Amino acid sequence: METSMSVEEVLTGISELLEKEGQPPRKKQVKKSNPELMKNALYYFPSWENAVEQSIGS
Repeated sequence: METSMSVEEVLTGISELLEKEGQPPRKKQVKKSNPELMKNALYYFPSWENAVEQSIGS
């Protein structure tokens, strides 16, 4: 599978959503609004939840 984002871009994208919404972005919502971010997050991380945890910790 080809990725269109680096792992850093994925984490930044999730962090930006977190700041904007004030809470961790929900998988279903992101899948609809930003499918590219979701696809790349699941390429780099075992789950959406794991990607969100990594973005909070970074």
